[in-house]
Amino acid sequence: MKIRIKGNSLRYRLTKTDVAKLAEEGYVQETVDFGSQQLVYALRLVDDEHLSATYKENAITLYAPKVMVAGFADENKIGYEGNHGNLHLLVEKDFTCLDEVAEDQSDNYPNPLAAKKI
Repeated sequence: MKIRIKGNSLRYRLTKTDVAKLAEEGYVQETVDFGSQQLVYALRLVDDEHLSATYKENAITLYAPKVMVAGFADENKIGYEGNHGNLHLLVEKDFTCLDEVAEDQSDNYPNPLAAKKI
């Protein structure tokens, strides 16, 4: 799982393994180690219809509707977005990059634009 923060926008990108774990356990998290402190970012499934988020004790938790996981099984569903107050939230599949990158992308979803690139 990757997180991207820009201004008042929070985006989570999920690999195939992240989605499978989320479907099974209802929760995924990653940790960034800053030495003396850690930042935790997590995604938790809830019985709600909207995305929401909290920031407490060095942890960013994004809460997503349970139906979201079922939607990711649909090849055409890329992600879910919404607003929580002034915060824009987005949860989406992590696609393979079209350009060559050094990171391991073996667990990413196939990029739908790859077939269009010639």
